Amino acid sequence: MPLIASVSGIRGVFGDGLDPAALVRYASAFGAWLRGQAGRAPLVVVGRDGRVTGDVCARLITATLQSAGCDVVDGGLATTPSVAMGVLKHGADGAVILSASHNPAEWNALKLLDGNGEFLGPDEGAAVLALADGGVADQTVGYQDLGGYRTDDLLPYHIEKILDLPFVDADTIRRADFQVVVDGINSVGAFAIPAMLSALGVDDVEVLNGEVTGLFAHNPEPLPAHLSGITSRVAESGADLGIVVDPDADRLAFVEDGGRFFGEELTQVIAADFVLGKTPGPVGTNLSSSRALDDVAARHGQRVVRSKVGEIHVVRAMQEADAVIGGEGNGGVILPALHYGRDALVGVALVLQHLAETGRSLSEIRDSYPAYSIAKHKLPLTDDLDADALLAALASRYEGRVSTVDGVKVDLDEGWAHVRKSNTEPILRVYTEAGSPQAADALAERFKAELLAG
Repeated sequence: MPLIASVSGIRGVFGDGLDPAALVRYASAFGAWLRGQAGRAPLVVVGRDGRVTGDVCARLITATLQSAGCDVVDGGLATTPSVAMGVLKHGADGAVILSASHNPAEWNALKLLDGNGEFLGPDEGAAVLALADGGVADQTVGYQDLGGYRTDDLLPYHIEKILDLPFVDADTIRRADFQVVVDGINSVGAFAIPAMLSALGVDDVEVLNGEVTGLFAHNPEPLPAHLSGITSRVAESGADLGIVVDPDADRLAFVEDGGRFFGEELTQVIAADFVLGKTPGPVGTNLSSSRALDDVAARHGQRVVRSKVGEIHVVRAMQEADAVIGGEGNGGVILPALHYGRDALVGVALVLQHLAETGRSLSEIRDSYPAYSIAKHKLPLTDDLDADALLAALASRYEGRVSTVDGVKVDLDEGWAHVRKSNTEPILRVYTEAGSPQAADALAERFKAELLAG
């Protein structure tokens, strides 16, 4: 299987495209690019999620970076946002995160961050890929310039900075006496989310899939079809809420009291609702996110700016608009006051603070939001399907009602449909939103049929 290189990183199936030679080639290129940017020996933070291949890959990456003349801080098992915070803590020049996010256990990936702890932009990523094409030998330093190596636990600093936020108060959350169930999906969220909860004063925490084995107990993408275990447990235990993350804990979803899935689409909505009540300003998100965000922002007298799908695209749009909160409809919360990256830990803190201050449950808050439903379908790309041609045909069919900023987004009276090539899988993503789950699914099926007919 070929590697997939995009703004979301360089990912593939370990042993089938993503092999030691590929890891060395890309890490060497990244180290050389950082060295050129810094004009000296750069400092690089490395962290990994709980995948079975993580340790092997991390040892290859750290040694390769040292061979490229980089000093390395090895964070070991760490969430993606903790690595980003590690860049800020150490004043590093960049970072490598080993995680394929929501992809199955056989996948792994290199996510590359710059000195601001942000994902590389398209131009920066292209420069690294060009260096990778030049070969490893061109980027290896002599013995006298080998980089150093040390380790650091990045989580305590990350949690400390969240607790330092002016609108997060652990005493208020402690008094609410929440009972919480966490699905750690056998990766770094299994220890990072409970540690965050403990720091916020939440003592009654039950962790499902808490062994960090990298052998995911269910499909790791935080979607309703994969989460029957935690929804059942929240209902059975009478917990106030459930917390769900993906393997690197940059995506966050909730389960309501009673066991109903709150929805990853609403994660950024409730976070924005809380933050806008404290700090007015624009909100940033992508084209595939729910209209509910626009409605909630309007309640606060604020506007929403939208970008292409991909964290760095949202971040750039947020920076241009000076947004105070943002994210993506996949459960990503981006709080610039902390750092410009999706962060499940800060999302947990913001939502618990909101619940504690309002005295309302998640189900009550959910019922106060507009009733939209999003369907997320996939259309596998086979050799006989030309994705660009399919998208062009779809755009021409809906001329006048379409945006082609990122794939094809069609706005309709009854909702919208957004079709684009995935950044992380060989598929077309077909996302739709309408007034009910049935209507959203029907809209997705309609657009898939139209794509194949085209």
